Amino acid sequence: MTEAELRQEITRLARSLFERGYSVGSAGNISAAVADGYLMTPTNSSLGHLDPESLSKLDFEGKHVGGLPPSKELPLHLAFYATRPQCRAVVHLHSTYATALSCLPMDDEDDFLEPITPYLIMRVGRLKYLPYTMPGSPLTGEMIRGLKGRHAAVLLGNHGPVVSGPDIASAVYAAEELEESAKLQMLLRGQSPRHLSTRQIAELRARYGEP
Repeated sequence: MTEAELRQEITRLARSLFERGYSVGSAGNISAAVADGYLMTPTNSSLGHLDPESLSKLDFEGKHVGGLPPSKELPLHLAFYATRPQCRAVVHLHSTYATALSCLPMDDEDDFLEPITPYLIMRVGRLKYLPYTMPGSPLTGEMIRGLKGRHAAVLLGNHGPVVSGPDIASAVYAAEELEESAKLQMLLRGQSPRHLSTRQIAELRARYGEP
């Protein structure tokens, strides 16, 4: 995909997320790698009303080199690119159910979503919970770097999900799967749902690998 095509794809997928309620107002941000750096949604922009030519352009060090200024959440995006060589796109949303889940206590902060469906295992993997930091804080990026690439997705406490992927479409699809899994978990709270077994999870990871 050329840079021009990627700009169009980011805009198309961002609009789709916005129109289906995965982000509201100017919430959420998306980035993707290009040959000489990264493209990112601008600060204080709506995912539903992006201009492909105005997307922020950054070099590999995160220096702003073109377009509008980038989202303040740039540090967390750069942290994924620095620690996961396979990462070529990052999606950060404030989607309702995942954000609601981020406000609740859970038993396992290293695997925050219960293994209810196979696609959670296949597309999201082990969701790591990270404690609250102020939006845009460099501390968020430092915590992600501290994971050393072990998680493709994290849930920021009282804030929302961040998902990485090998391309922009994969990252968006995984973010959608995370939100659907969070919705199922919220709907099933207190009902003792049937989980995938350890053997079933191992079979999925053996066949599809970790996201």
